[in-house]
Amino acid sequence: MKNIFLAVFISFISLSGFTQTKTGTIDVDFIILQMPEIEGIQKNLQEYGENLDKQLELKIKEYQEKLEDYNTNVSSFSEQLKVEKQTAIFTLEEDINKFRQNGIQLIRLREDDLKRPLFLKIADALDAVASEQNYTQVFNTSTDNNIVFLNPDYDITFAVLEKMGIIVED
Repeated sequence: MKNIFLAVFISFISLSGFTQTKTGTIDVDFIILQMPEIEGIQKNLQEYGENLDKQLELKIKEYQEKLEDYNTNVSSFSEQLKVEKQTAIFTLEEDINKFRQNGIQLIRLREDDLKRPLFLKIADALDAVASEQNYTQVFNTSTDNNIVFLNPDYDITFAVLEKMGIIVED
């Protein structure tokens, strides 16, 4: 029994030597902010947001005009026309509320779409750095996480930036 335990223990020690891991960290948000392409993306997002705002303003203006027309002329409307105009106003009000709710999602989708090439560049550089430096795991520190201690010696953010040809001055 003692020999079996010793054999298992020796096997465990030899296997653990082959399965050592090296863990690093990276701040993807910081890298993105250093990339020259981000200015164009931010400008594009701002223009897209302004376009959405203009569309919303037009919907609100149309709503206000229909509501004003209804309030001004309600006494001259037949019951059927009242119901039709009320339905149109309520439909437009719902459309405005949906547009407001969807606007944020539309901007996020546009941002994700525009940033996708940046993430691919980062992924390629990260893959190269992680392979060169023998990292088996790399955690992104720019998102909400549960990491309670980070040794800066294992942060490869600047190595990835360098691999991408981006120089950041301290």
